Amino acid sequence: MKKSILLLTAAAGLLFTTACQQFKKGDGGLEYKIVKDEGGEKAVAGDLMAVDLIVTSDRKDSLLQSTYDLGLPQIVQIAPDTIPGLYPGDYNSMFKFLGEGDSAIFRLNLDTMAAKNGQPKPEFADKYVTFNVKVRKVFKKGNLTDSLFYDQVNKYFEAELENLKKSEDAKLANYVKKNKLEPKKTASGLQYVIKEEGKGAKPNVGDTVVVNYIGSLAATGKVFDTNNPEEAKKHNIFNAMRPYEPLRISIGRDPVIQAWTEGIQLLNKGTKATFIVPSSIGYGDRGDGRGTIPPYAPLVFEIELVDVIPAPKVDSTAAPVNQAPPVVNPTPTVR
Repeated sequence: MKKSILLLTAAAGLLFTTACQQFKKGDGGLEYKIVKDEGGEKAVAGDLMAVDLIVTSDRKDSLLQSTYDLGLPQIVQIAPDTIPGLYPGDYNSMFKFLGEGDSAIFRLNLDTMAAKNGQPKPEFADKYVTFNVKVRKVFKKGNLTDSLFYDQVNKYFEAELENLKKSEDAKLANYVKKNKLEPKKTASGLQYVIKEEGKGAKPNVGDTVVVNYIGSLAATGKVFDTNNPEEAKKHNIFNAMRPYEPLRISIGRDPVIQAWTEGIQLLNKGTKATFIVPSSIGYGDRGDGRGTIPPYAPLVFEIELVDVIPAPKVDSTAAPVNQAPPVVNPTPTVR
């Protein structure tokens, strides 16, 4: 996903530190700046690294990836040079400059990459893709068995997930304080603020609701989904392959997160509200599984309840009809 790198404090700090440095030339057109060298042992083939990454192209406002949005590092495995397709100066080569605690900026030459692998250059960049890398942890393979080696990595990630879990309450409190909100809170932990009170009926289980929404991460403010095409373009998440129209949900039947099932029933038709959602009634301890919403992520949804369509009344005197249940397709993001 794309977003201006200047909006990321971590990226801005790293760029400021290296503003006066010149890129050095490496093999295969690779260019690099070592921002910090702790002097430790550098990674070699077979090692694993937990790294924070900010990836941008050489086009304006072109953030391609940031692990800071998720709060979890990316695991990188250093592959042997003998693997077909690898070459000096490629993505794999970058990490061999680094050890634990080190940080650097790399510019990967796409002309070289295209020539080496025989594939056309990616459309999201012209000549370079830039990687801002900070190494959190290096796992040295050495003579360790695979079992012992990967056990280290698993324990490390379990600790990282536990840190995310412990920080969730603070993220929720910070969001409320920063935005000077006074939300109401339900027994489930859902917090909500009525921004504009509607005058229509409240929906019940079985009713169909028509909703406009914007979803973001409470910790960073990063918008991850919306049905509004202009908002999608504004936050560089527009997808020309999906329809942008009000979302229709059958309450209690369509697969949405618990916060939506509960929260929408609190609203009158025409209401605009903010839902502040703990992960326990959001995407839980696994996130959305696509790298957009991390585990234990508190979320914020701006909701507009456009319409409420009552469920058809059932004639209790009519004879029962054997009918297969309808097939409900999950919504693209709010599950």
